[in-house]
Order: sequence, then structure tokens, then C-alpha cells
Amino acid sequence: MLERFLPTRDAITRSRLLRWLGPRIHDPLLWHVNRRSVARGVAMGVFFGLMIPVAQIPAAAVASLLLRGNLWIAAVSTLVSNPLTYGPLYYFAYRLGAGVIGAHTPAELTPGDVEQPFRVMDSFAQAWAWLTGIGQPLLMGMLIMAVTGSIVAYLLTQLVWRLRVTAKWRKLRRERKLRAAAAGERAIGSA
Repeated sequence: MLERFLPTRDAITRSRLLRWLGPRIHDPLLWHVNRRSVARGVAMGVFFGLMIPVAQIPAAAVASLLLRGNLWIAAVSTLVSNPLTYGPLYYFAYRLGAGVIGAHTPAELTPGDVEQPFRVMDSFAQAWAWLTGIGQPLLMGMLIMAVTGSIVAYLLTQLVWRLRVTAKWRKLRRERKLRAAAAGERAIGSA
């Protein structure tokens, strides 16, 4: 189903922009839609989507090249975090990290407070103050969420894929049994 929405492999491998990747871009697992490459792509996309706030798609694409996951699925899976989900994700990551590290969490902290430093960080001193205050719990929470999310995404993709294949096989068996029963009835009726 996804293959009809994606550019063809030939169109991408002939692209001048991607020529620098050389033979790595021709790896079939980067383009095939199969259980293993899709699960790897989803896991990488979710990991980078939850772990880094910028350049998620290029990071997932590079990881996909190295780990032989589906390139397009990895890129699309990074959209697990988007402008609508940044605030709640980072707020939850901060709370999670603060709980793990044992840092004090101010009661009046809002999702916007956690997201604010990513928008404006204009000096090293400001970055250091952020990192020593809110940054450590936030980064720890993001790491925990990214690792856990990628593992869950990988396993869930494998499970959904297996369930779909099993359902297809069951449907085919039922259809074969019905055809065999109908053929048997015709044979009895004609005799």
C-alpha cells in the first residue's frame, strides 16, 4: 500500500543530490517494504523523532543508511514529534528525567517552559544555565523515551505485520476450503 505513495527507487538512485552516497544508496533494504526493513525504519524514526528536536529526518536517514532500514519509513516515523506534540512530549520527558535523576521539579512548570530553550538559546552562558537546571532531567527523559519508544515501535511493527500476514493466510485457507467444499458438492450433484 505504501509503495504507491513513495518515489521509485530508480528516481532516487539517479538523483544528483544523492550521488555522493555511492553504492550504499543502492542497497535493496533501503527501498523494499518488508517486515524487517520497515520495523527498523520505524524504530529509527521514532528514536530520532523523540531524541533530537531538530534535523530529525536527516539523522533518521543516516541511521537508516547505516542500519539498513527502510529510508522513507524512517523519515516519516520522525513525525511522532511535531509542533503539536513538542510541548507535551518535552514536559513528560522533563518529569520522567527529573524522577529518574531525583531533581526537584517546580510545581508551576508548564510545557512551554520546557520547550522554550529550544526556541531561543543565544549564548553559551544561557545554554549552560539551562543545561544545569532543566536540561539534565529533560535530556535524560528524552533519552529514556527515545530508547523505549524505538523498542516498542519495532516490536509493535513486527507484531502488526505478523498479525496482518496471519489474517491473510487464514482468509486464503477459508477461501480454499469453501472452493473445495463447493467443488465437492458439484461433484456429488453431477454424479
